[in-house]
Amino acid sequence: MPRELRYLADYYAEVDESPFSAFHRYSRYGSDPEDIAKKVAAEKPDWVGISAMFTPYWRQVIDCAEAIKRLWPMPVIAGGFHATATPEHLLQSRVIDAVVRGEGERPLVDWLRAELAGKAWSEVPNLVWRRDGQLVYNPEQANYLIDDLPMPDFSDLARDRYAVDGRPLCFVLSSRGCPYRCAFCAVHCVFGDRYRPRTVESVVAEIEQRNAQGYRLFDFEDDNLSFDRRRMLELCEMLVERFPVGEIEFLAMNGMSYRDLDGELLQAMWRAGFRQLNLALVSMDDRVRKSLGRPHTLAEYAQVIDAAVQIGFRIISYQILGLPQESLDSQIRTLAFNAALPVLLGASVFYLTPGMPLAADFPAFTPEQYTRARSSAMAIETEAVRRDDLYTLFIITRMINFLKGLKLPEELLTLEEALQVAAESGGRNALGAELLHTLLQEGRLYAAHGQRRIPLPHFSSSLFQRVMDALKEVKTLSGGTVIIGKGL
Repeated sequence: MPRELRYLADYYAEVDESPFSAFHRYSRYGSDPEDIAKKVAAEKPDWVGISAMFTPYWRQVIDCAEAIKRLWPMPVIAGGFHATATPEHLLQSRVIDAVVRGEGERPLVDWLRAELAGKAWSEVPNLVWRRDGQLVYNPEQANYLIDDLPMPDFSDLARDRYAVDGRPLCFVLSSRGCPYRCAFCAVHCVFGDRYRPRTVESVVAEIEQRNAQGYRLFDFEDDNLSFDRRRMLELCEMLVERFPVGEIEFLAMNGMSYRDLDGELLQAMWRAGFRQLNLALVSMDDRVRKSLGRPHTLAEYAQVIDAAVQIGFRIISYQILGLPQESLDSQIRTLAFNAALPVLLGASVFYLTPGMPLAADFPAFTPEQYTRARSSAMAIETEAVRRDDLYTLFIITRMINFLKGLKLPEELLTLEEALQVAAESGGRNALGAELLHTLLQEGRLYAAHGQRRIPLPHFSSSLFQRVMDALKEVKTLSGGTVIIGKGL
């Protein structure tokens, strides 16, 4: 575990096999830097590009560049969200020669033209680079028109390595940017404040090509897929025309704005092959949402949930825990509000990233804070909400989701009866029932590892009690209701 995260050792110390588990180890995914460097050197490239998309992985970008330079000392250029928001940070390392700010297509093409013509790097738009030890910020230019960009070539990818439940998955980007400017979002750093959609015909043509290549699951990674309601309806209608029912399925795991959804559009999405909605409530507190620049209302949210459930959608609703403007009581109320709806809870602990408007209210970033720019770090504490509170609320959302996943034999059951149903179903359900029953009786939560039961010292039983007092009921995904008695 990186030294910047070692304060988490007591929080993520135990291997927990229960349905309420948090994390218990620090993992790196993908090839290690040395393997990447060997593959790069084998290609003998003239220069190397590295995506520096995510702030907490800035060190992995540097490690990769260092390994490449040892085997193949050619220029390394970085781009992506972190590179755009903090080019100075990456260029402190001598292994990064230049950074592209914003979208990369035009700068990369102009870079190649400059290299081939022997021109100076000063000719390349959006580039930040070093000249005589000083950083040079080249003027920024708009990218190519979005429909002029060629379709990515995935023909040499192994589909079976990109599969969900055995179905090859492919990402689709039908638009760039978002017109909203939520205070906790930094997407405008790369895409600006404009929403730029591709034509519906080009999007469907790409999906048809991917489908012919064997992909069956498509995830739209747009930042605001449904912003243009008329366009979204047109897209859904064309998908219905081109693909038989059940042949492919669509997701929008990056989330959708519930402000732009209504019954007609939801019906169209269902016919097209969408089966899940990822929505971001953030907070039910109107004051908090207004302070964050969220142009969404609770009434709109409730209407969309009701319409989507009637159609048959599976819904995940996201709440941000630990927002600097929000009290602990307000966060508990949001948990209780969503618990009473037939939605799964998605808990995201607030974290700072460079470029988000909220970052202006905090001191300048340090390298340590860059590494902690992740939900699991629970790095931002306030006077109202401490790290133990964040940890406890995160685990409580898992407990609520545990209850939501139960298939109840009757429409209404008490919590005690629901836990009995879970116990009788065996497996992890029985383990979850055991641990919840112990928590209710003893006021202590345990991790489970085999037959061992290890107490979790940072789980706050008093906060758990406050949440239980606020809960009236938990609505399951199968339509049942678990009645929560006050004061349990």
